Amino acid sequence: MKTNHKPQKKDRAFSGIFPLIILSNCFFLMGCSQATPSYSTGGLFIPEDFEAVVVVDSLQGKAREITVNENGDVYVKLRYSFEDGGIAALRDTDGDGRADIVKRFGVYEHKGNWGFQTAVEVYNGYLYFSTELAVYRYRLNPEKLVPDSELELIVLDDHEHGDHEHNGKPIAFDKEGNLYVPFGAPSNACQEPKRTPGQPGLDPCPQLEHHAGVWRFDANKTGQTQKDGTRFASGIRSMICMDWNDQDDNLYLVMHGRDDLLRLFPNLYTAWESAMLPSEEFLKVTEGTDFGWPYCYYDQLQEKKVLAPEYGGDGDSIGRCSDYDLPIMGFPGHWAPNGLLFYTGDQFPARYKNGAFVAFHGSTIRAPYPQSGYFVAFIPFKDGAPTGEWEVFADGFAQVDTIVNVSDAVYRPMGLAMGPDGSLYLSETEKGKVWKVTFRGDKDTFGEKQLAAMEKRKQQPNIKTPDEQQDNLLKILANTGEALYFQYCGICHQRNGKGASGRYPPLRDTDWVTGDKERLIKVVLNGLEGGIEVNGKPYNSVMPQHSFLPDDEVASILTYIRQNFGNEASAVSEEEVKQVRTSTQ
Repeated sequence: MKTNHKPQKKDRAFSGIFPLIILSNCFFLMGCSQATPSYSTGGLFIPEDFEAVVVVDSLQGKAREITVNENGDVYVKLRYSFEDGGIAALRDTDGDGRADIVKRFGVYEHKGNWGFQTAVEVYNGYLYFSTELAVYRYRLNPEKLVPDSELELIVLDDHEHGDHEHNGKPIAFDKEGNLYVPFGAPSNACQEPKRTPGQPGLDPCPQLEHHAGVWRFDANKTGQTQKDGTRFASGIRSMICMDWNDQDDNLYLVMHGRDDLLRLFPNLYTAWESAMLPSEEFLKVTEGTDFGWPYCYYDQLQEKKVLAPEYGGDGDSIGRCSDYDLPIMGFPGHWAPNGLLFYTGDQFPARYKNGAFVAFHGSTIRAPYPQSGYFVAFIPFKDGAPTGEWEVFADGFAQVDTIVNVSDAVYRPMGLAMGPDGSLYLSETEKGKVWKVTFRGDKDTFGEKQLAAMEKRKQQPNIKTPDEQQDNLLKILANTGEALYFQYCGICHQRNGKGASGRYPPLRDTDWVTGDKERLIKVVLNGLEGGIEVNGKPYNSVMPQHSFLPDDEVASILTYIRQNFGNEASAVSEEEVKQVRTSTQ
């Protein structure tokens, strides 16, 4: 659980050919019922009779996860840490829902390089929080907003990490005093070299010994490393959100599916299939379960687990995947599920009791289709299982209609927590904004009318299934270099060249692009692993090699990026690419 109660929107300029429609309090094409809402929505689309109050408009350091103490104090794990701490403490002293005291604390050592400052939880009088590499805790003082106790290290990820891709450390607690911590897979699909087109995966995958699973630890023991824990479940690629469901006494998480189906296996997958697949898998995790990464992935369109292409799959064959556990639900690909909360309060209408909220942070790699996600879903539960389809609970975070570049989104939802009064808290990562959502209507009359209005939100471009032809943004690109860039590079670096915060570096105003041609060509042909600095900010992602592209296409792409996004550098010729390719083979 996320508590211990149980043990302006603004206009944004866009230079390009795709119009962005700024949302009003009710998107006019949808005709929803919130044009004149009874209660404040905080700029969001939420069901009628709910109110959203902005607790804090922005936080220095932005925000990741969130938790609420039994006295109503709010703690936010910041995305970036400072000399005076990486956690924000918020207090509302006059009861209007808005924080009038904001303090920062929490100085710690093991930060990591990727910005996956993930979890923060109140549990048994302690504030637990995590970075990429460690789980810490403070003893809370009920009389003080900021804890004055000594920082304790609970679990340290002591592996060599280098360019490890999935170091997020969400946490969950059961009723017996156990702490659950994942160790994500250090690759996309156990290829060596990583993300190489057509490259088979290692079989058996050696990474499964110490990664791609969840380990169980003693929540009250300090100084633990992975060897002090017990492997609880396996075959789980990457996870940012977990929660313990007290109703059926089980662990749940939503897994991030693998990437790059089209780029790595263009003979097997279309751009549309690569945008839609594989599923973000909602998993019920019991001891000993194995969900099949890297050998398999779940296809929500076919509703079956299929063999990964690195292991002989063709997008349809099942093979060994019949031996692995299935998800309880599959969401569309690349939505980035980063928050999970089982709601146990009584303030909301009864249908929400024991159901699950999921915050989808939003895709970065859905090109050439619009980016998707960027909303909060709700899944009704009964007897430990979903009762039907997921629903839209909160939308409008992006504040634009069609999200072409991830940087177009004004807000991206992340953290979920329940307050002591049963209210729902939401945090987002781009500004560090926090909302408090409460129900103000008649619980006995809440139902089809309010839900029907939110069901219409599923037709929004950030939520709907894109049409393979009409929604393909490549169809109106005439320039060959631009089209090739959008297909192969814009997936990560975005169509506007700004990249994605904390993941993929920008291509504008950097010597990596406008400087040495040979170095730039080598990066495209050979890929790049390890940390680099671009415009004063560190990046430590994996740039896949693109040696499968012919010389003329590499030249077209590099000429395009050197002469766009504000760059004014000379063109790259086909002969220059050929020379570098020959010298490095």
